[in-house]
Amino acid sequence: MKKALLAFGMLLMAAPAHADITHKLSTSVQLTVDAAASQATRIGSSYSVSGNNITAGTMGGITAPTSVTAAATQTQGSYSITTAGDAFSLSESFTYGDAVNPIGSGSAVSSGVLSTLPSYGSVTTTAGGVAGSLAGTIDSAGVMSLTAGGAGTSATGQFVSEITVK
Repeated sequence: MKKALLAFGMLLMAAPAHADITHKLSTSVQLTVDAAASQATRIGSSYSVSGNNITAGTMGGITAPTSVTAAATQTQGSYSITTAGDAFSLSESFTYGDAVNPIGSGSAVSSGVLSTLPSYGSVTTTAGGVAGSLAGTIDSAGVMSLTAGGAGTSATGQFVSEITVK
């Protein structure tokens, strides 16, 4: 009996363990379909002329548009050589600018795809993604399933296991 009391007394002297253990499990799925986009910059009309040993009878240039939505047009110049028999050069350049598109005539998106594009001088267009069979699921057991989609899509699955001991 004394031995039993001695063993029991030694158990009472041992300090209890205070260890908190936390275990977290997390599963997630992210599906992304790229958007269609179009950026257009309207180009203005420009004219330049340069030369040597040239006389302008009528100087070329730009004529103001007849309406606020039209582009400027070119005025033809009339040039002649100043000194016959001498070297000469003439360079004339004209860029016909963009007219202003009527409201509603720019880009149009149908089912995530650009079906019409703006008609300006500088256009950058990005095709939209096509979801196709893009899918992601997580069942009640935490098992994830990803199915690839069409062009311009992404599917990302993540499983996180976190253990914290304090």
